[in-house]
Amino acid sequence: MVEKFMREAIALSLDNVRSGRGGPFGAVIARGGEVVGRGANGVTASNDPTAHAEILAIRAACQTLGSFELSDCELYASCEPCPMCLGAIYWARLERYYYANTREDAARAGFDDSRIYEEIARPAELRAVQGSRMLLDGAGGAFEEWLRSGAKVPY
Repeated sequence: MVEKFMREAIALSLDNVRSGRGGPFGAVIARGGEVVGRGANGVTASNDPTAHAEILAIRAACQTLGSFELSDCELYASCEPCPMCLGAIYWARLERYYYANTREDAARAGFDDSRIYEEIARPAELRAVQGSRMLLDGAGGAFEEWLRSGAKVPY
């Protein structure tokens, strides 16, 4: 069963390249032996740098299941997830993920995530893209209201 889902993710990646819709990445999310979400890289087609196959598959699965938590699901990706997608996998609380190609394979094809992995490991003040903290007065107000809110949904 596991191989079936991985083969579908790989087929999505091949179809995406052959159709000209986007990069060579596909992903499938399954629960209980059934596919609940699919995605193929849509970065260039949608002008959205977050439209990675895994992200799109997570979005589709969440819509299908009516939940932002996929703790009883598994993700099958044609390639090792990038740092952004790995973060989404953790936020979605997926039970497990599988991948075929490695990040080194992706780098040989022109998709090199090593810079991002290196940047994440650096202290914020030493990163290539600078971030600056500002407007501290009142910024915590939203968190304080969240903590007091009776309508909050913990995640």
